[in-house]
Amino acid sequence: MALIATILIYALYALIILILVRVVFSWISPYPNNQVYRWVFRATEPILGPVRRRLPPVSGMDLSPLVVTLVAYFLIAAFRNLTAA
Repeated sequence: MALIATILIYALYALIILILVRVVFSWISPYPNNQVYRWVFRATEPILGPVRRRLPPVSGMDLSPLVVTLVAYFLIAAFRNLTAA
């Protein structure tokens, strides 16, 4: 069980890094045919898309990366408690 929790923790950390990369890309607006941009978009959109549809934009800002990151941190904390017990 500890091994599965550890793998999930690392996967959640990787998701958080991908979300941060996507946020930075949204600030610098790279060329849409950039391979890294397209890969990060395809990797994060299945997770951010449903949250974005349910969460209205606040002052024109998309808060879905923030919500998904916070949920990921809560899940990491829960999995760490499972491995510690």
